[in-house]
Amino acid sequence: MPNYYQPEIECASREQITAWQNERLVQTVQHVYKNVPYYRNLMEQKGITPDDIQSIKDLHKLPFITKQDLRDAYPYGLLATPLEDCVRIQSTSGTTGRRVVAFYTQHDIDLWEDCCARAIMAAGGTKEDVVHVCYGYGLFTGGPGLNGGSHKVGSLTLPMSSGNTERQIQFMCDLGSTILCCTPSYAAYLAESICERGLQDQIKLKAGIFGAEAWTEEMRRDIEQKLHIKAYDIYGLTEISGPGVSFECEAQTGMHINEDHFIAEVIDPNTGEVLPDGEKGELVFTSITKQAFPLIRYRTRDICVLSHEKCPCGRTHVKMTKPMGRSDDMLIVKGVNVFPSQIETVLLNRGYPANYQIIVSRENNSDKLEVLVEMTPEMFSDALSEVSAREKELIDALKAMLGIYAIVKLVAPKTITRSEGKAVRVIDKRNLY
Repeated sequence: MPNYYQPEIECASREQITAWQNERLVQTVQHVYKNVPYYRNLMEQKGITPDDIQSIKDLHKLPFITKQDLRDAYPYGLLATPLEDCVRIQSTSGTTGRRVVAFYTQHDIDLWEDCCARAIMAAGGTKEDVVHVCYGYGLFTGGPGLNGGSHKVGSLTLPMSSGNTERQIQFMCDLGSTILCCTPSYAAYLAESICERGLQDQIKLKAGIFGAEAWTEEMRRDIEQKLHIKAYDIYGLTEISGPGVSFECEAQTGMHINEDHFIAEVIDPNTGEVLPDGEKGELVFTSITKQAFPLIRYRTRDICVLSHEKCPCGRTHVKMTKPMGRSDDMLIVKGVNVFPSQIETVLLNRGYPANYQIIVSRENNSDKLEVLVEMTPEMFSDALSEVSAREKELIDALKAMLGIYAIVKLVAPKTITRSEGKAVRVIDKRNLY
């Protein structure tokens, strides 16, 4: 039987969801127009007033917001409530330019934790579980979000944060962790470490909730096989709230968006035109229940597809696919769009671990694409001629996938630095020239 946290909401009729969104969108637009001069100026530039927004059918009239707007308005320019009503700040993990800072009232935190509780229960979580949270805490939203969601479910919560892998595994064994919450790259590292120590039989995990970075279906299967779990995707952005904006159910055919809190659109990233269900484009979110920091038509830059097809789990909220890349940080190499996930698929389908690095540089005014790939110990013991043959095989496979030539270098096991947070997959040196 499906496991629900708020079935009356998660399984609401389409008519009820639309009614909630209509009412809450109108209220949110009035709220920001009255309290946020930055928003009011954007709307006035488009000749829009709150009276022009009567339902979600009018959403397309409103201006977009981008991360640059958040940086321009830093720190308080998009705050929609008095500062004394706010109880928390979270921030993005970005390292360049002005950081994006998001504000929360207690009401905002309660609703965010409800969303994370839905994700945990969709992964089979109950108050009988031990939820092992090794997302980072502090300004990063991963740890606080899943921590609060676990409390809402009533699970025993281990607020491990990231790092100290020996301690992670010790607590996992000693305390019987059943649900693991972290980035997929760290889950892969934990799985690798557990297998190396021969501790699979001492691990009681049944599920993992992984997000905060892109990962492929091949990587999912690899983690599931090594940890003997079912791995669930979770999606979120600090700008919108944090993890729990959407999450996978047991069907694993997309992530249900919490539509009582967020309105999702997919647009053509070049024209801004709203696209119908089933078409790939840039994901845009509008917050309709947040008090302190509601964003309207926020361009996530994530590329995905929306679907309202009936889900066997019984949830009625729209589903989004796993992000297929980004409209802003995809690599353009020799005029070709390249996504790291394409390279990862080639590697994992051929038995390589999910430890690789993409280096893009420019020589003599021409782009150069190099992929460092870590070998397994078994591969590393092969003769040099065998390694060369493996490199050539990958070069051919990547050319078939990408349409361009990439230099492939197979490196020794453990050569590429492991990540306890978001993995650094791409180094683009062209920006240095």
